[in-house]
Amino acid sequence: MQPVLFYGVPQGCSFGSIVALEWLGEPYQLCRIEMLEQPWDRLFGRINPLYQTPALLLENGEALSESLAILLHLAARAPHSPLGPRQGTAEFDRLNQMLAYLVTDFFSAFNPLWIAYEKDELNDEARAVLRALGQEKVADACAYLNQLLSDRPWLLGDERSLADAYLAGVARWAEYHQLFDLQQDYPHLAHYLARLAADPAVRFATALEQGEPANGNGGFMGHVQLEQLRPRLLDE
Repeated sequence: MQPVLFYGVPQGCSFGSIVALEWLGEPYQLCRIEMLEQPWDRLFGRINPLYQTPALLLENGEALSESLAILLHLAARAPHSPLGPRQGTAEFDRLNQMLAYLVTDFFSAFNPLWIAYEKDELNDEARAVLRALGQEKVADACAYLNQLLSDRPWLLGDERSLADAYLAGVARWAEYHQLFDLQQDYPHLAHYLARLAADPAVRFATALEQGEPANGNGGFMGHVQLEQLRPRLLDE
């Protein structure tokens, strides 16, 4: 039995967890959750009562939610890999610190933009205020990452980590919201994101999200429907 990652589409931050699993190369399955199809199947509440993705159903039947918890769990599966350094080392502390920044400050910078995008009841003035606030916050975050990447190829240095996997799923929101010209305003970040976009695992996750045929280079063992997991979930 292998873990099952529940990933949300469209534009879910769970994208980064797929990239991480591909990079690690361990066997896993995926369960696709259409986030715009409401209400979600109540069976998913057995995985995450908050009805959010990503979520990871482990081999022992336990479930993890929240990107930070999932990625640090994956890191513990590969303690000898640069992707997931052993807990208690300086490398692990740096990974933990970067992931904490990405899942809080960087992620939340986009919140005003998503509210403006999703709330049909907002008037034009409120929408403009939210968009301006979001653009300012995202610009600050991009400036920080651009500076960080000015002297290193990856977020933590010379080798990629699970922080890079997570950022692959969230940084694309800047282009989605058409906030600014990344190449002109944040060239180091733009170059980094272009390299990420060309990575086989990122291309694999992109194809999956778009519903296109996809062949991974990792341990992907196919999709499973939520209903197929019912016996596994209700046995708990």
